Amino acid sequence: MCVKVACVGGGPAGLYLSILLKRQDPSHDVTVHERNPEGSTYGWGVTYWQGLLDELRARDPESAHAIDEHSVRWSQGIAHVGDLSTCQPGDEGHGIGRHKLLELLAERARALGVRLEFDHEITAENPPDADLVVAADGVHSALRTRHADHFGARLTPGRNTYVWLGTTKVFDSFTFAFVETEHGWIWCYGYPFSAERSTCVIECAPETRTGLGLDAGGEADGLARLEKLFARILDGHPLIGRSADDDSSPWLTFRTLTNRTWHRGNLVLLGDAAHTTHYSIGAGTTLALEDAFALADALRESEDLPRALARYERRRRTALLSPQSAARYSAQWYENLNRYIHLPPDRMFALLGQRHSPLLPYVPPQLYYRLDRAAGQLEALRRFKRWLGPRLARNAQTRALTSRD
Repeated sequence: MCVKVACVGGGPAGLYLSILLKRQDPSHDVTVHERNPEGSTYGWGVTYWQGLLDELRARDPESAHAIDEHSVRWSQGIAHVGDLSTCQPGDEGHGIGRHKLLELLAERARALGVRLEFDHEITAENPPDADLVVAADGVHSALRTRHADHFGARLTPGRNTYVWLGTTKVFDSFTFAFVETEHGWIWCYGYPFSAERSTCVIECAPETRTGLGLDAGGEADGLARLEKLFARILDGHPLIGRSADDDSSPWLTFRTLTNRTWHRGNLVLLGDAAHTTHYSIGAGTTLALEDAFALADALRESEDLPRALARYERRRRTALLSPQSAARYSAQWYENLNRYIHLPPDRMFALLGQRHSPLLPYVPPQLYYRLDRAAGQLEALRRFKRWLGPRLARNAQTRALTSRD
């Protein structure tokens, strides 16, 4: 069955959904509407992990190859706490510039016959005429807001403030830096996304931001103060801001979005229009793309639109339970940083890696660290026994055969 689909929003989720739908059936009439001009996206780098790349390869090898080719990688994390540092190995992470990611997905979508209409804003009062309208227009979705009572959107603000910046310092690891000031701690997460640039997200409590004067003056003054605070990891490189034309503050407070339902008639929510998860788990783009996977699958499996949309929502709600829980506890870990920051750096960093645990907030940090280490050693012993057992058995069998000979 040929269907006409309008994706409102040209972010990763909307573009990738259009790719999947055209691959499933080239006769589908798919248009992506983006209110901003092409190439004008704001954002630095996005992170993802090997599991997502494997899924992209299985669904569309061409775009997966392009994304992989333009990504950078790291395999360890380093934490700077004051003048001390500690390093830990980890899973291989990937970073790619948001601008480059959108460019690659747009190029692939066009090659498959998707119409891309940039600089074209869709209003809630005049939605596109289509069999299916996909609201991929972000956390402030106009299409969702038009039917606010139906969708039941709820925004829950966090406590800390943060600013999303770039830098010409190319980190070779996923880098954390915690700096103590007379007004409290301020910290950053830094990771590379190209051979020339890195993302640098800086976060602190609101009273720390105010005390440091980061809520006053222009963006240039704020960047200069932050460069001094994080001079140790920036190595003389500048921080790069957004340079917003409206002179609005670049500092934000993260708001977790949930919705009572994700679809209404032929309108369905995708990505940040449906849900948000705290940036500290680095999964926003991955979860949005996974929405696209699930929606495309549901539409392929059933020609009955209400049934397909209900199946999509049910699957994604279930899949999101774990990352949403992880994001909630991760945000709380940073909001309660004083509970952990005075531990030895290696222990603090170990608990930073455990920040998704629902148990950690209720166990004294030093005790949790010792219990986690003991559990890790026990698991390592179990793995060693599983490795050693078959080898001892084979050696015993070989000796027995040799003695009979």
